[in-house]
Amino acid sequence: MLDTKFNSTRRLYILSGFLLCVLLTYVGVMYNTQISNGSYYREQSVRTIASTETVEASRGILTDRNGQVMVSNRQTYALTFDMSLLNEEDDKNEAILRLIQLCKQRGVLWKDNLPMSQTAPYAYTVDTAGTVQRDRFSKFLQSSLKVLSTNVSRENVTNELLSSILSPRELMKQMRTLFEIPEDWADADARAVAGVRYELEIRKLVNTTAYVFAEDVNTELISLVKDGNYRGAKVFTSSVREYDTDAAAHVLGTVGRVEAEDLAANPDIYSGEDWIGKSGVELAFEGYLRGEDGTRLISSNDQGKITSEFYTAQPKPGNTVALTLDLNLQEATEQALANTITNMNEKDGNTTRGAGAAVIEVGTGEVLALASYPTFRLANYNQEYALLSSDPGEPFYNRATHGRYPPGSTFKPCTAIAALESGVVTLTEKIRDTGRWYYPDMIAGTDPFSAWCWNRSGHGLQNITQAITNSCNYFFYTMGYRLGIERLDEYAAAFGLGSKTGIEIGEDPGILAGPEYSESVGQTWYGGNTVMAAIGQSDNLFTPLQLANYIATLVGGGEHYPAHLLKSVKAYDNSSVIYTGVPDPVNTVEIKPQNLDAVKNGMHDLTTKGSLASYFRNCVVDTGAKTGTAQITKSTKNNGVFVCFAPFDDPQIAVALVIEQGGSGAALASTAVEILNAYFTKEEIGTVILGENQLLP
Repeated sequence: MLDTKFNSTRRLYILSGFLLCVLLTYVGVMYNTQISNGSYYREQSVRTIASTETVEASRGILTDRNGQVMVSNRQTYALTFDMSLLNEEDDKNEAILRLIQLCKQRGVLWKDNLPMSQTAPYAYTVDTAGTVQRDRFSKFLQSSLKVLSTNVSRENVTNELLSSILSPRELMKQMRTLFEIPEDWADADARAVAGVRYELEIRKLVNTTAYVFAEDVNTELISLVKDGNYRGAKVFTSSVREYDTDAAAHVLGTVGRVEAEDLAANPDIYSGEDWIGKSGVELAFEGYLRGEDGTRLISSNDQGKITSEFYTAQPKPGNTVALTLDLNLQEATEQALANTITNMNEKDGNTTRGAGAAVIEVGTGEVLALASYPTFRLANYNQEYALLSSDPGEPFYNRATHGRYPPGSTFKPCTAIAALESGVVTLTEKIRDTGRWYYPDMIAGTDPFSAWCWNRSGHGLQNITQAITNSCNYFFYTMGYRLGIERLDEYAAAFGLGSKTGIEIGEDPGILAGPEYSESVGQTWYGGNTVMAAIGQSDNLFTPLQLANYIATLVGGGEHYPAHLLKSVKAYDNSSVIYTGVPDPVNTVEIKPQNLDAVKNGMHDLTTKGSLASYFRNCVVDTGAKTGTAQITKSTKNNGVFVCFAPFDDPQIAVALVIEQGGSGAALASTAVEILNAYFTKEEIGTVILGENQLLP
């Protein structure tokens, strides 16, 4: 009994002694940490900083209607420069110059947006700077150097204004003083370092993200930076747009740095270094393509090396956007235009000739191909921008959506439907074409308005189907006179001519000839203008896209759909469908079946019995077509215009082509046949599965 009590007491003493030792050890460690070596650990805690950085989310992938990837992303490395990673004894300017010299040796460009030339004698380049850069330079001059009044708005900051206040040479001297750049440094080195110090300074002023020193750098440079201990430089991964096709450059569009207007309108969405869509579908579908950036918490030691990191919010990539385009057809259409224009240019030496083409699915308004020539490569856009901007062929100009052209005789099917539906002509009525048409209601004693037909000997008796096949001006002059401009324009507008088609990437609305337009430009509308409008001349100006959509509406029985490029949108991991469907028709043009057949038969006879029969012998599908020739000036060659649809019995697609100074519309027939054959002989493509090493969005 006594032994048991003794043992219990001993165990209690042992346990108490153990706890006392633990307490003393804890107190000793705390004393050592906070008292004896407090200053050391305090310095370490300052140098070991946990910082939060934004993790860029990659943009969504763009595919064609069949899943073929058109634009994706490629993983790259980039360098930032952060002066907080320098030690107290490190010279900021020396560290920057050392990194610049490495980039020079390796042929790597670093970011320098200081709007001043990089070599002496210096000159301002504010006039050509973007709005963001102009705004930032203004803030720098106002806040950091205090040489510009805060009352001066960004829009008023110009090369001329700045030169009158402070010469570029004087600015460079003040920047040397502000950034403590040694006076004995060479001008080139001082200017290079000043450009980087300026980038770092403005980021403090606008409170934006870290300075990205160089983008899309190779692994060799990354290794040199890490092995050479370039203090202040930090490597991170990013992504850039990867173009899996050279086609559809005008449709796909470009990306670029966010502008001041975007920042002001969306301060919670964008930061000053974000890449956003600038044109084409990259801009139109920015809301779908843009991902949600994540955040990452990073701890670094006093050597600048990362000791730990973890995500506080995972980045969410942008969605996968499927376009209505058929990539194979798009490529074939662009190649057909290039071949045709190259051949024409070789014959007459014209280097300014351009062309536009559009292919639309009947019954949906989906754009299957949209081509403009000359074109450019998106992969080389930045490198070749200056050269292509001065190209007389204007490769950046999207002729398919912004080129305005007289439709010529391709307008006659519209006039025919208007005349038949209005009852001013019947299917059986025949009009005798004598070769020259006279306006019936001329005032006595005045010279009668008259117009020669292209066939001056006349076509003889023509019904409406024959008039379309033979493109009989005399017949359609008469239709224009009978209809009057109000009814003619009513039908043209119902077919979407002279107004925007609705396509998401922007377009020109064109011009619908009539008294209203004439009055707006200070001209008088005469009766003769009406009969010229009926054959597609006068002031009528339409885009190739409008012409294709008009034909698709006509052969589709009158259902007028908006032209569009968005097919569907899915989450980046295909976990959900965000958008799919076809827009509702804008309107419906009432067309009796027998009237539609009469017009379609006239277009069909042109390809089987008429002047285009020889061109369409090699076409794999039965087709209806209409040519157009539009005179621009007496000294220049006519534009060639061409529209067609196929198959004849059950129309699926409508095509429109315009070639500037291409001559007659018949000259475009072989080009149209190439496009039709490319579509109707193509192999069906299933959903494309991304291959190995393909960077997902």
